[in-house]
Amino acid sequence: MNDSPYPLRSIYFYLTKYCNLKCRHCWMAPEHQASLSGANLSSYLDLGLIRSTIDQAKDLGLESVKLTGGEPLLHPRIEEVIKIVRDSGCHLVIETNGILCSTSIAELIGSFAPKVCVSVSLDGSNALTHDWVRGVSGSYRRAIIGIENLVNAGLKPQIIMSLLRRNKDQIQSVVKLAEELGAGSVKFNPIQPTARGVTLYEGNEALSINELVSLGAWVENILVQKTNLRLIYTHPMAFRSLSRMFAGEKAGCSLCGVLSILGVLADGSYSLCGIGESVPELVFGHAADLPLADLWHDNHILRELREGLPERLTGVCRDCLMKAMCRGSCIAQNYYSNGNLWSPYWYCDQAYGAGLFPTERLSKSESGIGRVSKPLSYREEERGDPQWNGKRLS
Repeated sequence: MNDSPYPLRSIYFYLTKYCNLKCRHCWMAPEHQASLSGANLSSYLDLGLIRSTIDQAKDLGLESVKLTGGEPLLHPRIEEVIKIVRDSGCHLVIETNGILCSTSIAELIGSFAPKVCVSVSLDGSNALTHDWVRGVSGSYRRAIIGIENLVNAGLKPQIIMSLLRRNKDQIQSVVKLAEELGAGSVKFNPIQPTARGVTLYEGNEALSINELVSLGAWVENILVQKTNLRLIYTHPMAFRSLSRMFAGEKAGCSLCGVLSILGVLADGSYSLCGIGESVPELVFGHAADLPLADLWHDNHILRELREGLPERLTGVCRDCLMKAMCRGSCIAQNYYSNGNLWSPYWYCDQAYGAGLFPTERLSKSESGIGRVSKPLSYREEERGDPQWNGKRLS
């Protein structure tokens, strides 16, 4: 039994740097690989390393393993990977586009029940929309088949819909489709301003903060009343009512467990999460060379996060009453955007600048006015010595 104040609850294995789709919004921006034909097998995570990492992590408190990518089902030995996780006794989480979710794969995943959660991306209620978002013709039809295979295997997969200007009017129809397919929940993700997502914001294909806040309120207060499915709208906790946070299973509320997770990239490197593919400062060494316990206990970035969260957060996150629970929402995204671990989350920062941040969630100064700095003013307060203190080195 692990009694550390900071147990390692979950390992995220980024099984491959490849994906068989070309999604316009992907925050990972993996290389396109339609099939295994001609693929460089060294670009897929080694089975022995996966097994060794799980064994080491169990001594640190491991409870769940997430398989993601790229597209995890592209791994040439994916069935063996899944069996390794099953034999470990850990809860299995898989994020997939569904294209390669055959009957046999679905049945293997189903053998984990009830210790399994599978998410399948579906970005529209018709092929025209979904295929445009995913960049490959026929991906909608194949994703639907994958979902059906999972349901036939006794699972209730989660549908993940990434929200763009092109598909925002299909939210309700996607929920209806999820009901008809036998899904268990639907999760709505705003586009992150990372990698390919940056291009969508520059081209006005991503939604504005006004639209995102408005959609969140509609999903959580109106749409949720029209379905028996669990709905999760991925916005920071400050935008949720207390009744939503504690209303039970139907009222979805997802948090980033930055203090209890670790990523393993396709090349075998440890990373804060998949952000290591874009931010080399958040890669911590190779799993074959560094004992996991040493990394988990001694890495200076992980130690800094444990010691600094939530008090070192800046800007609107510094003054948010939910910061102890939210912890900056997504530290990796904050660092990617601004080169600083303690930067405010982009969604909250923009909402505050637009006058949309819930004032009842802000701490007050003696004068009764929220102490939140003006948007991006945290850049001024973070000037200091050019050494690592949560900031990107120049």
